[in-house]
Amino acid sequence: MADDKSKKDFRERDRVSSSEDYEVEYFAQKTGITPQQVRELIEKHGNDRGTLEREAKNLGKK
Repeated sequence: MADDKSKKDFRERDRVSSSEDYEVEYFAQKTGITPQQVRELIEKHGNDRGTLEREAKNLGKK
């Protein structure tokens, strides 16, 4: 049976929440940077996952 489209999932998967340690830890592990660097990126660039991934990649090049 197909998914029920009337049931919505209200999680924001395109955002990284700096207040949720598990999200910060997961993002840090995924991108190869420290949790502190993740929080600094969120503070500087906002919590959009795409922007954070791009900036994390740029951090790795430095």
